Amino acid sequence: MPELPDVEGFREVLARCAQGKRITGVEVHDVGVLHGVGAERLRRRLEGRRFTEPGRHGKWLLARTDGPTVLMHFGMTGQLVCCRATDDLQAHDRVVFVLGRDQLRFRDQRKLQGIWLAEDPDADVARALGDQGPDALSMDRDGFDELLSGRRGRVKSVLTDQSLIAGLGNLLADEILWRARLHPARQAGELSDDERHRLHTEMRRTLRSSVRAGRVPPRRSWLTGRRDDADPACPRCGGPLDRRRVGGRGTVWCPRCQPDTS
Repeated sequence: MPELPDVEGFREVLARCAQGKRITGVEVHDVGVLHGVGAERLRRRLEGRRFTEPGRHGKWLLARTDGPTVLMHFGMTGQLVCCRATDDLQAHDRVVFVLGRDQLRFRDQRKLQGIWLAEDPDADVARALGDQGPDALSMDRDGFDELLSGRRGRVKSVLTDQSLIAGLGNLLADEILWRARLHPARQAGELSDDERHRLHTEMRRTLRSSVRAGRVPPRRSWLTGRRDDADPACPRCGGPLDRRRVGGRGTVWCPRCQPDTS
């Protein structure tokens, strides 16, 4: 599932493939990924425009042009791919932005999210992202402390609530909590100052490493690299990992390294 590091990677793909280039065509192969805009209006509003510097907020990609902004959300299976115009169209290429000899393709198997068009690059984007919390990568220690202090709910649920912190998904939340040695079912508002500091530090470290890798890397030294093993063991202590649902989400943790002290 694309999380903040994946979408940051898609932002880099867009910048490398399309920034400064004119959109010579928009091919909509599946209107099911369009939200609030039809295929004809999307083509009419974008053809002839140039992509400018892209942005990102949480799991949202902001594909800015010198006119409207294209908002992309990748759901569980979406991705953004830079191709040559001569490359074969893939089965899940839903929308293709033609850039002369190059193409930028929105590819998505399950179509759980998709593409929006923000005619006003300020007001409409702000409205679309209005329910999003601050971006996890830019969240400082004071803001993080303020968010968690007195917050009701389990810490895993708080970390993955996009209205509180934008960009963290299941893999990142479990990885961060494992690194911080915190049980995912702990009450967020009951964490000590030291625990909140440790959690914020590990969130920053995990995000920086993941952004460099372009994804949450399945390294064997990471929880992410062990969680899907047939008999998963903690990369730190070697003990068996536990797997249950916390706040409605499938969650993996090490009972030895992350004891439930509630």
